[in-house]
Amino acid sequence: MGSLDETKLHEFISKAVNEWGAAEGALITFVGDRLGLFKAMAGAGELTPEELAKRTGTHPRIIKEWLAGQAAGGFVTYNPIHSTYTLPDEHALALTDENSPAYVAGFYQSLVSLFKDAEKIIEAFKNGKGLGWGDHHHYLFEGTERFFKPNYVANLTTSWIPALEGVENRLKNERAKVADVGCGHGVSTILIAKAYPNAKIIGFDSHKPSIEWARKEAEKEGLQNITFKVAKSTDYPGDDYDLVTFFDCFHDMGDPAGAARHALQTLKKKSGTLMLVEPFANDREEDNLNPLGRVFYSVSSIVCVPASLNENGPALGAQAGEERIAETVKSAGFSRFRRATQTPFNLVFEATL
Repeated sequence: MGSLDETKLHEFISKAVNEWGAAEGALITFVGDRLGLFKAMAGAGELTPEELAKRTGTHPRIIKEWLAGQAAGGFVTYNPIHSTYTLPDEHALALTDENSPAYVAGFYQSLVSLFKDAEKIIEAFKNGKGLGWGDHHHYLFEGTERFFKPNYVANLTTSWIPALEGVENRLKNERAKVADVGCGHGVSTILIAKAYPNAKIIGFDSHKPSIEWARKEAEKEGLQNITFKVAKSTDYPGDDYDLVTFFDCFHDMGDPAGAARHALQTLKKKSGTLMLVEPFANDREEDNLNPLGRVFYSVSSIVCVPASLNENGPALGAQAGEERIAETVKSAGFSRFRRATQTPFNLVFEATL
């Protein structure tokens, strides 16, 4: 212990204190989202705690403390002269506008779900038997939908599908068939159905509550070209699909190679395309040791890897990278595999015969 570098020790303690604030700050941000505090502040200018409490039906003394915490975290600004707080427009966009690509509030809901599941996660770490996606708190399913949706809205039909060879033209002009596998709450499925009304879209997921949720959302949209069914990635029905998609789920699966093989069997023999959207990752671990990699490795250790292990799978993980994904897909019989496009958060792959 005598050889310890005190400066490094103090630096680490300071880092830990920042982590405590970030963790607790995430919880109070979720509270603000649930109670509509951010929406009440958006565009309202300077507000006192009492004014915000009155707008939201909350307790002014607790709101005062909440605002101070948000000011300390840089989410709101504080005016000490008037004892008022302001939510900057840029922050409001990210915290309240569900149609903005910058919307982040959904992540906080999914994050809170993982704290609710802490004992299950600890047990999974100990026994290695994993933890199924459907065994998590429902906040995870809802938060994941809210978090992924803005990114899908911004990219799915504007850049991702157009980046695939010849696919968009078939979806627009032909009676194309699409299987969206592991569709969850159906955000991606519904977006495809709305963008390409001539196509027939079927969303599949093994999690029945998510399928029921997706059906209700499709009904709200009044879509006639969409269907949702409970099915696994390795046995969903149908054939002659023009496009089979996996959005942010392939690395979670218990049998990703089997899912790819089944996709190959169900695609049109000469023109079918497999599309995979995966978290952004470099192939070497050392190249992923950055803030984004930390987010992905962390969620992978408590959601993605346990989900795959729960089905005795290979546990690809959220940072599998292009090389390993390509190896898995090609082992299923696909001969062509390429990176079609990417964003700071995603890699979009295309596989064909």
